[in-house]
Amino acid sequence: MSDLTIRNLKKSFEDIHIIKGIDLDIKDHEFVVFVGPSGCGKSTLLRLIAGLEEVTSGSIQLDERDITDVAPAKRDLAMVFQSYALYPHMTVRKNMSFALDLAGIDKAEIQRKVEDAAKVLELGPLLERKPKALSGGQRQRVAIGRSIVRNPKIFLFDEPLSNLDAALRVLMRLELARLHKELNATMIYVTHDQVEAMTLADKVVVLNAGRVEQVGSPLELYHHPVNQFVAGFIGTPKMAFLKGTVKAVSNAGVTVALDCGPHYQLPHQSTSLKPGDDITFGIRPENIEVVAADQSPFKVRLDVTEHLGADTYCYIKLANGEMMTVRAPGDFMADYGQNAGLLPDLSQAHLFDASGKTIPRPRPPAQAA
Repeated sequence: MSDLTIRNLKKSFEDIHIIKGIDLDIKDHEFVVFVGPSGCGKSTLLRLIAGLEEVTSGSIQLDERDITDVAPAKRDLAMVFQSYALYPHMTVRKNMSFALDLAGIDKAEIQRKVEDAAKVLELGPLLERKPKALSGGQRQRVAIGRSIVRNPKIFLFDEPLSNLDAALRVLMRLELARLHKELNATMIYVTHDQVEAMTLADKVVVLNAGRVEQVGSPLELYHHPVNQFVAGFIGTPKMAFLKGTVKAVSNAGVTVALDCGPHYQLPHQSTSLKPGDDITFGIRPENIEVVAADQSPFKVRLDVTEHLGADTYCYIKLANGEMMTVRAPGDFMADYGQNAGLLPDLSQAHLFDASGKTIPRPRPPAQAA
């Protein structure tokens, strides 16, 4: 078992509060990703779990054993850092076995563990090379292999792909996903890249200013964010946020008037909103259709368009200065400054109150298995 339980965890540097009371449960075999903007506390939280930072208050338990004040080497965790941190004078084999050598483990057992890890990571032909003869992706695999041979209860990854180029990041992301399945391991992964969070995680923890904003599956966070911060952080391109006011509230939903012009009746249910309240209307780029200007009351002028092959991104600056992005088919053609209309899918729209909290919308009925 590899269950991690965090309760009311806090970390301060003198009068600067970094982690502000976090409660979190990580279950055996889960791939959990900590994601958030720079400075949100995600790397500090990982270092507290690893024992590389001292906890100010709160507790960390691994399989009901309190490890809050246990030395890092005795926590049965393995960490892969952003930098590869390989010994340049040692071969790949020696880099992977070094911690086991220090622990005095039998040499035959060490060889078996290294060979097994090398097979999983496809490092067999590279075992006698030194780090300078390896590519960035190969070095990162060696760093991961060094953790695998220790057979830890939990793997900790601190932005391990950030030093790689874009193509190699995609490849290593796939390798990490495969590795998680093959090892059936518990993994905690820190990144600022929400694409990595969406593609790798069983569970995503969104952090902001030292607090947890939301915990859930990638699709739960994507479709049902609890607030405007999570809605804006998850999804690429990001959700458009348009200011407006409430015109009416009824059993049928909420009628809103957007500052940029259109009025919409939304299916959202609320007992807290009343006419005159400020709201924010959110819509994702893939939930908007660009049509001829005479086919929609939501009239806009197109700005720059980017053709990416399968998709075209249309950037739009509204009359009141608000910006939004629309994802159109790859063969969509438009001229700079062209007049157009927008048709948002209101069943997929999001609504946020003045504090940024989500106003819930009806969920579709669960389909029978």
